[in-house]
Amino acid sequence: MNLREQLKEMEGLRLKPYLDTEGHWTIGYGCNLDEGITQDEADYLLTNRLRKATQEVDGALPWARSLNPPRFAVLVNMAYQMGLGRLMGFRRMLAACEIGDYKMAEAEMLDSRWAREQTPERARVLATQMRTGAFPS
Repeated sequence: MNLREQLKEMEGLRLKPYLDTEGHWTIGYGCNLDEGITQDEADYLLTNRLRKATQEVDGALPWARSLNPPRFAVLVNMAYQMGLGRLMGFRRMLAACEIGDYKMAEAEMLDSRWAREQTPERARVLATQMRTGAFPS
């Protein structure tokens, strides 16, 4: 046994936030969320979740890799934000992307609760990126 293994055993693993015995939100192996996380930890989470979102888009939409990188990035960005299930609910937008009708894809993205109420600025930027096929400058 070493310190790492001992801590894992004593702290236990919880993959969802929970209140510890002192009333602090905690996750993982006893990591107190009240203290926040470091930049390195945030970057690690981003990298892993970005990888997951990319794999999900690849698996669900095999044609998506034929899009140019900025357009493919829109789909991954949306999957990252809302989850693959909600992205797949954008059926008309996805159908328009698949056939290369990016103006229609943009319109479908903007004709959503996501664009009107949830994250309108993000939706506007991503819809423009889908139409133009270029990252914002």
